[in-house]
Amino acid sequence: MNAQPELAPPTAHTATTDRAARQAEVVNALKGVLPAHALLWRREDTVPYECDGLTAYREQPLVVALPETDEQVAAVLRACHGLKAPVVARGAGTGLSGGALPHALGVTLSLAKFNRIRKVDPLARVAVVQCGVRNLAISEAAAPFGLYYAPDPSSQIACTIGGNVAENSGGVHCLKYGLTVHNVLKLRGYTVEGEAFEFGSDALDAAGLDLLSVFIGSEGMLGVVTEVTVRLLPKPPTARCIMASFDDIRKAGDAVANIIGEGIIPAGLEMMDKPMTAAVEDFVHAGYDLNAEAILLCESDGTREEVNEEIGRMMDVLVGSGATRVEVSRDEAQRLKFWSGRKNAFPASGRISPDYMCMDSTIPRKRLADILIAIAQMETKYGLRCANVFHAGDGNLHPLILFDANDADQLHRAELFGADILETSVALGGTVTGEHGVGVEKLGSMCVQFSPEEREQMLALKRAFDPDGLLNPGKVIPTLARCAEYGKMHVKRGLLPFPDLPRF
Repeated sequence: MNAQPELAPPTAHTATTDRAARQAEVVNALKGVLPAHALLWRREDTVPYECDGLTAYREQPLVVALPETDEQVAAVLRACHGLKAPVVARGAGTGLSGGALPHALGVTLSLAKFNRIRKVDPLARVAVVQCGVRNLAISEAAAPFGLYYAPDPSSQIACTIGGNVAENSGGVHCLKYGLTVHNVLKLRGYTVEGEAFEFGSDALDAAGLDLLSVFIGSEGMLGVVTEVTVRLLPKPPTARCIMASFDDIRKAGDAVANIIGEGIIPAGLEMMDKPMTAAVEDFVHAGYDLNAEAILLCESDGTREEVNEEIGRMMDVLVGSGATRVEVSRDEAQRLKFWSGRKNAFPASGRISPDYMCMDSTIPRKRLADILIAIAQMETKYGLRCANVFHAGDGNLHPLILFDANDADQLHRAELFGADILETSVALGGTVTGEHGVGVEKLGSMCVQFSPEEREQMLALKRAFDPDGLLNPGKVIPTLARCAEYGKMHVKRGLLPFPDLPRF
């Protein structure tokens, strides 16, 4: 028998032809369920969707679908499932881990048009909103009733509630009021097959398995959420903020642990190091102490009597912990000014560096100084600067590694720097992510924290909802092969974990 000729490896032309054929197939299928203006596939139209807030990795989606109704979402999912086409749901694109990075042969399902607030019920203290409603818009709609939505990410002016659900977002007030998972009562949406689901209830509890908590933080891998019922809280009558300066990072870190150790749970407890303080002060002029090695923002809210008593207790702890300067906001304008610096940490960093990579990990509060000292040593090791800002109260770090993405070597070193921060966080008893999610950024680091058995259980959950792996494929849960690859590269410490990821 004659041997079969060996197949030639695919050429760039072949790949382009295959992509064009697949694109035509998907476009034709979706034309039957979406109006013409809700379907994009030409390169000039899909470029805005090539990445989320993590701009180091980019990929052109095959097609972008912009449904306007629940029925259209279900129809798109059914059509894609029939074609076995991957689907990546996308909100405002403010995510910082590459969770919304498109699939080269898949559909990006933009939910930007789902931006209506369906109901604000001041008696039940809930709001029913579509997934594309901005986080801050919920509080604005509830304000006339003296209510607000507590989770407040720094991107709240732009990020959507659907994205918050996908990443289980927090914010500067999450220490006292909880993350997204603690403030959502019900989700509605569609499975990968286009079947409607509803998890949670309008009551405090729901019968059956707690699939509501399973979906929150699942990064679009289990289903597509279109409607969210959130809990609203009464707006505190009084709020005051302390700005405390420290001449030593360890003293500031110890102060955080001491405040919690005294049984005080502030409404907000944030920390910034000297480089970050300098960057934001030059940007917003919040009145920060530029001589301090670190500053803490400690907020109390409640009745006037409660706030005065708590502020006094926190000031005693701060002074006893070595604070060199303690200032309490004298009015609401100054309180907002103090917070304006913290809220503008990311744009302020963009003014002092062409690019930055914002990491996200958590550590025990008592190890805050240890991780900051380790990061300072990494700056020398990788030859890059890093400014630090984080939710000190719950140990959620946001180091911003400053680099120039036009320099391939700097990008390479920034990735290694970030992986080192995550690995060190795990070694200190923390986790690889707090609220930004895993996306593509932390796939390798998942192998540091979770065992093969734990990762297999995650995959089993994924398969229960999405057997074919069509929803946001290749994200969050790394394959065993990739973890083995990461382990080898970790030993060498000179190779990128995933050189196949699309980048600049």
